Amino acid sequence: MIFALVAGLAPSLLVLLTLSGLLSAAETSMTAASRGRLHQLERDGDPAARRINRLLTNQEMMIGAILLANNVINIGAAALTTSVLSVAFPGALGAVIATVVMTVLVVIFSEILPKTLAIARADDVARTLSIPTYWTVRIFGPIANGAQWVVRQTLRPFGIRLNMETDVLAAHEEIRGAVEYHHSEGLVESRDRYMLGGVLDLGEMDVSEVMVHRRSMETVDGGLPAREIVAATLASQHSRVPIYRDDPENLVGILHVKDLARAIVEADGKIDSIDIDDIVSEPWFIPDTTSLKDQLAAFLKKQNHFALVVDEYGALQGMLTLEDILEEIVGEIEDEHDIVAAGVKPGPDGSVFVEGAVTIRDLNRAMDWDLPDDEAVTVAGLLIHEAEAIPEVGQTFTFHQHRFHVEARKGARITLLRVEPLPTLDQDD
Repeated sequence: MIFALVAGLAPSLLVLLTLSGLLSAAETSMTAASRGRLHQLERDGDPAARRINRLLTNQEMMIGAILLANNVINIGAAALTTSVLSVAFPGALGAVIATVVMTVLVVIFSEILPKTLAIARADDVARTLSIPTYWTVRIFGPIANGAQWVVRQTLRPFGIRLNMETDVLAAHEEIRGAVEYHHSEGLVESRDRYMLGGVLDLGEMDVSEVMVHRRSMETVDGGLPAREIVAATLASQHSRVPIYRDDPENLVGILHVKDLARAIVEADGKIDSIDIDDIVSEPWFIPDTTSLKDQLAAFLKKQNHFALVVDEYGALQGMLTLEDILEEIVGEIEDEHDIVAAGVKPGPDGSVFVEGAVTIRDLNRAMDWDLPDDEAVTVAGLLIHEAEAIPEVGQTFTFHQHRFHVEARKGARITLLRVEPLPTLDQDD
């Protein structure tokens, strides 16, 4: 009798676990897929890429619908298994066996296995599952929105008011938690962990957090003779150089090295006869409050990879390139013309010498640390925020399980620090 019950349960359970695994793979692959490649595939007429891009326009609803559908399937599978095994094993034994069996099957075959595959082949898995994911969102999306509305109304009497933009299903945190779990289990490498985290952070970060500050920008005076402008442009390590007039913050155009080379060829090498104003392109100004996610989409749509960042008063704050955004996902991108100056140099005693302008995210990635970047962008900014003053050379501060020693300062800027991680309580015991 027991074998007959198990044999009758197996086909239904196999179908439910397969559906659950497909939904888990869809959830992970949709968020880990390359947005740039998907946009290119859509321009090439790929229907799967077009469906994925449409789903990602409302990513919270998509993930909420997938999570809801997945929970329904897993609960149904658990209920079915419990009902069958309770007949075969009367009393509490049947429920215990069903719980153990379903936990093992769901964790291995409906969570770890499909999500690991989805991370390894994100683009292919996302395109393959685009149609079932689309219909899952169509069916369960309104239900997910309804569940959010019920949660908000339930919390309202307790003084907790959430607007519709707040994701009560915590889709991003669900994904982030899954990535952290797989990383702790050794299934996701640190580099992939930071890449997936970078994708999730794009919607929460402003361009002001990753832009090149105006103090560090390489610009060229447009009032100089053409020969001097050409020499300054070729001496730069960048392919696009901002051109200013009178005031370094009065940027009037962007000079591209390729356009400059074309103009030199057309002038038969007579550099002094080149009119620089004719070959500079109009600058693209963007507000410093623009999210990285929106700016990435704008870069791809406009096919322009360079923008100047201004504040609410129109004052220049810095510049941003497509490479700056991509580096937030994949880490530092270097080519044969880059000057490698990461600003992070490990010392022989376990401490790290860090330039003040190094961003906290770059330091965390380089050293696998977890310093907070909510209140400051750079390491120097974090020190000033915690100290609530501009420290002097030689001062030492301890916070966030690290010791910060000020090594150098120029004016009001902290230019060099020595950071030393402190042992945790577990290491002390």
